[in-house]
Amino acid sequence: MTAVADILKSKSDATVYTIGPDDSVFDALQRMADKGIGALLVMQGEAIVGIVTERDYARKIALKGRTSALTLVRDVMTTSVRSVKPCQTSEECMALMTNNRLRHLPVVDDGRLIGLISIGDLVKDIISEQRFVIAQLEHYISGQPT
Repeated sequence: MTAVADILKSKSDATVYTIGPDDSVFDALQRMADKGIGALLVMQGEAIVGIVTERDYARKIALKGRTSALTLVRDVMTTSVRSVKPCQTSEECMALMTNNRLRHLPVVDDGRLIGLISIGDLVKDIISEQRFVIAQLEHYISGQPT
């Protein structure tokens, strides 16, 4: 089982992209497009106050006839943000994401944001672990030293 801290270390870009609650949804969409990501943490100072995702845009702007330039992030963000600690395992995170239909989890240590993991990060880690186990079993079965 991999710890969240190890998953963060393995990421090629561990930057956490954020936006403020008083920024426009257009600005949030532009930042997501520029960075090639699907979500931004909404921060007020050092505090996580929400998360805004492409799904929020689709459901709360496009389908409701609002305009992204005139709508503030605070009006569409999800405010109940679950987070994990660096010591938690990939399996714990996967269960949390699956049970709560989440795609992103902030990583918080002593009340301070230190990273963000996505469902893609977890899938990549789990596949890597499974490949390692399969390779070890193949070596064991064939009698080759590891």
